[in-house]
Amino acid sequence: MFDPQEMSGIFEKFQQVADNNKEIAKDQVFKASAGGGLVDISINGNNDIIELNIDDELLSDKDSLKIFLISVINDVLKQADTNKQTQSINMFKQMTKQK
Repeated sequence: MFDPQEMSGIFEKFQQVADNNKEIAKDQVFKASAGGGLVDISINGNNDIIELNIDDELLSDKDSLKIFLISVINDVLKQADTNKQTQSINMFKQMTKQK
């Protein structure tokens, strides 16, 4: 039979684990570079950009700069997304083990 209080407890526990994972994500750093290091970027696990470096050589080549920026941003976001998926799977496993 469906127990609303049990569901409420499950949702509360899920929210606690999710909040904890968000706190942990703040301290995780993901990095990517393009153009042999001419452009590099670092973000945290919450997708906040924490560092962006562009070699002066690229400042006069707008097209290459644009291509490299798109590349590093996509790469680093994929890394963070993969990490979030892994955390979600682990969170689900934790939740199902605690029953």
